[in-house]
Amino acid sequence: MKWRDRSGSGNVRRSSGGGSGGRVAAGGGIGIILLLIITLLGGGDLGSLFQNSAVDPGTNQSVEWTAEEEDMADFFSVILKDTEVVWGDVFKASGRQYVEPKMVIYSGSIQSACGVAGGSSGPFYCPTDQTIYMDLTFYKELRTKYKAPGDFAMAYVIAHEVGHHIQNLTGILDEMERIRQQVSKTEYNEYSVRLELQADYLAGVWANHVQGKGYLEEGDIEEALTAANAIGDDTLQKQSMGYTVPDSFTHGTSEQRVNWFYKGYKLGDLSGSDTFGTDDL
Repeated sequence: MKWRDRSGSGNVRRSSGGGSGGRVAAGGGIGIILLLIITLLGGGDLGSLFQNSAVDPGTNQSVEWTAEEEDMADFFSVILKDTEVVWGDVFKASGRQYVEPKMVIYSGSIQSACGVAGGSSGPFYCPTDQTIYMDLTFYKELRTKYKAPGDFAMAYVIAHEVGHHIQNLTGILDEMERIRQQVSKTEYNEYSVRLELQADYLAGVWANHVQGKGYLEEGDIEEALTAANAIGDDTLQKQSMGYTVPDSFTHGTSEQRVNWFYKGYKLGDLSGSDTFGTDDL
């Protein structure tokens, strides 16, 4: 991806880590969720779970990182800036103002408004403070453990988390929380899968727009698809247990994640973002 020598976001804080939690939001029924999207972002064109509580994640801290880590943090910032431009334009076209998310980049552990996150948490979005938390070590993990190398694989992950921010702005995460309190864990998992696949779709829409700006290079989309395939529930369960438990899926299968990202990428708009009202996931 062509990202060097481009401006980064002003919404990024770099933290040395350290630093607790209540509500789980992820993602009342399917019709309400769909109505929220359509109403908020206008007709045919719109358009891990999240733990939270109202705790300030802290102020800027002195950070000592390697040159490689500094470079990666710069990359995260440029990608966030790209999402701000794309979604700012989408919201503006529907007559709304896009509220940009914050990003905290850390290494090791962090205390967020969603609780304390360690290295095993991976990137996550916290609705309470509208902040994306990015652990620098995940980039290496994505490349080595999940066999998904390339900068655009990581860009896809960030764009997916921004997708959750959009779901928060449109009220979907609030509806998911209400649903969570009313249904069984197995039933909620089904909603969670649809939530995550929608975030994958939104990441694909973003990828389409940055391609239109000339920022993508040959192989970038393939890197994103490789990452989506690598972190499907079925793939992860087969690797860890040797078998799958579909009722426990919360993010979707590898095939589903690849398909929904690619669908968003090919359409380039939000007309196909309805993961909640379809039987064809």
